[in-house]
Amino acid sequence: MDWFESENFWTQYAPIMFDDARWAEAPTVAQYVKDIAGLGEGDKILDAGCGLGRISVELAALGLDVTGVDIIQSELDAARESAEAEGVPLTLINHDLRSFQAREQFDCAINLYTSFGYCATIEEDMKILKNIADSVKTGGTFIIECTSRETAIMYFTAGEEFERAGYKVVTHFEVVGAWEGLRSQWTLYPLESKQAIDHTFIQRLYPATFLRDKLIDFGYSKVNIYGDFDKSPYNEHARTMLIIGKK
Repeated sequence: MDWFESENFWTQYAPIMFDDARWAEAPTVAQYVKDIAGLGEGDKILDAGCGLGRISVELAALGLDVTGVDIIQSELDAARESAEAEGVPLTLINHDLRSFQAREQFDCAINLYTSFGYCATIEEDMKILKNIADSVKTGGTFIIECTSRETAIMYFTAGEEFERAGYKVVTHFEVVGAWEGLRSQWTLYPLESKQAIDHTFIQRLYPATFLRDKLIDFGYSKVNIYGDFDKSPYNEHARTMLIIGKK
């Protein structure tokens, strides 16, 4: 089992990764997605790797027909509860994106907040992108936002310490190979006990142009790279890597 398939991992680490700031930005990100893809009422969108439904629920609130896919059932259960609390419909599917098939069913697909690059092999990562591409209708849009090799280099830090969700969090980062990946160690120290929780994982770092070219190979007719959701340039001032593919 890969680490991202572990229910226990997400139970422990989701409150750390998805803090109040991440939840607060969700409505703005959802609106950006709708505008970028030119989506209207009832258009179908796939949230590939939807997790807790942070973005899915907000997209549904904008009148879109949202399907969220994730490998972790507890995350999907939380997403369903959020959708019910907000009174919006949400279709949720427990499935591995490496084998997910939904040929040309969606007007748009998204993979956001650094949810890509964790498989054991490049081939598995590319299979995810290919499956998502196959799910998008002709004329549809794919939006992926994650850490690239370039942004990892620009914003590299050896680690940090902070308090969140009842823990003192200590992180340590180091480069794998020739910037082929980033090894991240997150250690959680409960503020009210001495039992620490530790997890280390590697994210594969792809150059933006590599992903652009792969998306073209997978059937997108036009692919652009930006530095944020506002379509600012992907340059030395880029906050993140945002790639938009049009089929």
